[in-house]
Amino acid sequence: MDKKQDYVNHDEMTLLKSISNFKKDLSNKTIKNYIKNGMVKVNNKVITNSSFLLHDNDKIEITYTKNKINDYNLEILYEDDCLIAINKPEGLLSISNDKEKVITAYRMVSDYVKRNDHKYIFVVHRLDQDTSGILLFCKDEKIRDKMQDNWNTIVKKRGYLAIVDGKMNGSGTIHTFLKENKQQFIYSAKEGKEAITHYSVIKNNNSYSLVQVFIDTGRRNQIRVHLSERGYPIVGDKKYKCKTNPVKRLCLHANILEFIHPLTKKLIHIESELPIDMKKIVK
Repeated sequence: MDKKQDYVNHDEMTLLKSISNFKKDLSNKTIKNYIKNGMVKVNNKVITNSSFLLHDNDKIEITYTKNKINDYNLEILYEDDCLIAINKPEGLLSISNDKEKVITAYRMVSDYVKRNDHKYIFVVHRLDQDTSGILLFCKDEKIRDKMQDNWNTIVKKRGYLAIVDGKMNGSGTIHTFLKENKQQFIYSAKEGKEAITHYSVIKNNNSYSLVQVFIDTGRRNQIRVHLSERGYPIVGDKKYKCKTNPVKRLCLHANILEFIHPLTKKLIHIESELPIDMKKIVK
């Protein structure tokens, strides 16, 4: 991808729509992140609103270099000499993939620690792009390896808040084995990778329920599959049969991470509040 591209807009449309027409290989989420992080100019002025209305002959400039990501309001939940945890927003990749190399949580945290005399950071675990919440990085490769090699022993709690479609009640444990088909759809089967999910309904209304989830295993899409198979898919999760999406996001948020610090051996408890857009659904 070029470091910079420009083009002339034609007809009245939003900035998001215009760039989507021009860059058909980019998802709307990626384009929104470009706009939000000040990487798009309209007539030489930075615009950070995806709904900004363009007119005929407006000149658009898109810059892909990382030095344009200079104000992304990184929310740090915990930091010491060897670890840093952030509150990752929904829609942001944990690390780069084939389509997005620039706007990632890894790049943002890396830029931050470099400004504070640390050269590198290392990925400890990941969150799906559509999931928000606590994401942990390490500033030392050996400590990272130690944490990953002993993850199930070091980590004491992994909690998520989910808003599900329907009026769910009570609490319980879901224990199945997960398999994945050729279409990357995951489902419970007689054989597969063991997956254990504990859930407890916090509150509900006639349409939705807020559920606290703790997992013993970190299988791909585990929470999404387990809740959907119980008849309560996560709001916004079209892949696993949810038909509603009132806030245009997957309503899954990593809200608790509790672990034994690899150096001090103290119990570290990190917590993140339910995002505002999710709160609106379950008032």
